[in-house]
Amino acid sequence: MAQTTPDARAYHRYPVIYPVIFGGAPFVGEGTVSDLSLTGCSIVCDQAVLADSYVKLSVILPDPTMSLFIELGKIRWVREQTFGVEFIRLPTITRDRLDRVVWEQLTALLETRTNPASPGEPPLIHRF
Repeated sequence: MAQTTPDARAYHRYPVIYPVIFGGAPFVGEGTVSDLSLTGCSIVCDQAVLADSYVKLSVILPDPTMSLFIELGKIRWVREQTFGVEFIRLPTITRDRLDRVVWEQLTALLETRTNPASPGEPPLIHRF
C-alpha cells in the first residue's frame, strides 16, 4: 500500500501547537501537534513510530473541556521526528470540537490575510 505524503492532502492543514498523548501497538508517547485539519494532523515527537500503525490520540486544547479524543487514527507517513495521522474514527462530540477548532484557525488565517499585522506586531493566528 502506498503511503500518503504530506503533499497529498484533501484539506488544508493549519499550523498549531497542541500537546498530544498517543498510543498504539507497540508504542505510547507524547508529542506536539504541529498542524491540524478536518481529517488529520502532523505530530512531532521523540518516540519512534511505525507507518501504517493504528493509534489513539488525545489532543490537549487550551480549554481542557475541549480536548480532542481520536478513537482511531492511522499513521500514514513518518519523517524523522514527525509523523502524519489520518483520523478514521472520532466520537460526534470530538467531530464538533474539531470543526470548531479548524473554523477558528481558518478565521484567524483569513483575518491575517485581510488585515496583515504591522511590522513588529505578532500575527493573529493563535498558538498554544
